Amino acid sequence: MKIIILQHIACETPGYIKDLMIKDGLDLTTIELDEGETIPDDIKQFDGMFCMGGPMDTWMEKDYPWLVEEKKKIKEFVVELEKPFLGFCLGCQLLGEVVGGQVVKSSPPEIGILDIQMGEEKKEDHLFSRFPNSIKALQWHSYEVHDLPSNTNLLASSPECKVQAFSSDNAFGLQFHVEQTSETVPQWACVPEYKSALEKTLGPNALEKFKKDVQGNLTLFNNSARTIYDNFKKII
Repeated sequence: MKIIILQHIACETPGYIKDLMIKDGLDLTTIELDEGETIPDDIKQFDGMFCMGGPMDTWMEKDYPWLVEEKKKIKEFVVELEKPFLGFCLGCQLLGEVVGGQVVKSSPPEIGILDIQMGEEKKEDHLFSRFPNSIKALQWHSYEVHDLPSNTNLLASSPECKVQAFSSDNAFGLQFHVEQTSETVPQWACVPEYKSALEKTLGPNALEKFKKDVQGNLTLFNNSARTIYDNFKKII
């Protein structure tokens, strides 16, 4: 089973899910777009695509011109080839834009460990059918998906962000994070854009408490990540 992983910064990987994929012996190809690596022309060779988060936003094509080609490849993979796709955070927003939604600034930003409510459609969904009605997840975003077209399914929401998860056929976008490991928050806090957003939202001395809170919920996150991975693997 061949999986392509689109990354936008080295510290945003599939994390715990990547560990599970390696353990299962999946053939992984990682493309570090921010470092100048390019997506292969022949993406039909891949059985599934992961698209991760990053400090840039979907509209920053002048600053990050590779976003143009990335969107084209995601559209080819998802819309034309109808292959399984799983996007986290920025990856969720890229999917939202590709299938016809809008990406807008969050007001306010969501940062912290927050509750997410699953929608009624999760009962019939490939990814979330085994989830409880409410879960906790890590949030760290300043933009979000709005105005999804009618042929998509809204799967999860929070009080501040309506589109926490959605699907379009075999493509899934998750605005939230459950893929993190014990190293994730310390690594993300070294990214200037992430650190600034964290301090503006939670205060200048919030990082240490945030690290402890994430560590205290890590088993819960890992269990959610494993369920998502196991279910995603079934549709590949």
